[in-house]
Amino acid sequence: MNIELHIEALIFASDKPVTIKEIKTCLQSIVEDDISKKIIEKCIVSITEKYSSDDFAIQIKALANGYIFMTKSLYHETLAEHLKLSAKKKLSTSAMETLSIIAYKQPVTKSEMESIRGVNCDYTVQKLLEKDLVEITGRKEGPGKPLIYGTSAKFMNYFGLKSIEDLPKIREFEETENTIGEIKDIEESNGKSASQ
Repeated sequence: MNIELHIEALIFASDKPVTIKEIKTCLQSIVEDDISKKIIEKCIVSITEKYSSDDFAIQIKALANGYIFMTKSLYHETLAEHLKLSAKKKLSTSAMETLSIIAYKQPVTKSEMESIRGVNCDYTVQKLLEKDLVEITGRKEGPGKPLIYGTSAKFMNYFGLKSIEDLPKIREFEETENTIGEIKDIEESNGKSASQ
């Protein structure tokens, strides 16, 4: 087993700095053998040297008592431009529909969303997770223990809400019937014209 590659995969997959203690715990559950802190540190030095080469746009940084992959400063402008473009992208209709279901029905599972929308929601939910507008809040008891989704703090900020209670009430969206005239009025006018 190549421990170095496992450590590299752990650091790469994490969205926050991974500590040596976390790396050690993960590796020990797989290897069933004690891996010393010294070996882990030696592997991290080797990975760091590998990514210091100009052949890579990313590097490993020591941050907050752990290690994380980061883009090299040479590419920051490119990323900033990409982030500007991503920020300008509007949510698709399907994303808005799914987000609305999550907001109003939370906590909600993917199968519950799909039963309301009538279509598969995997891709849309993944995109909403990537945009940090929704988050996984736990697992539902029952067969398969499906993931439960809810809105995130970014969702609240994005839509200017203090709490979920600030969402518009569904009745505010409902169309009132006979907005032009009441049925009674129409029937009366029809009756008059028939009698004349």
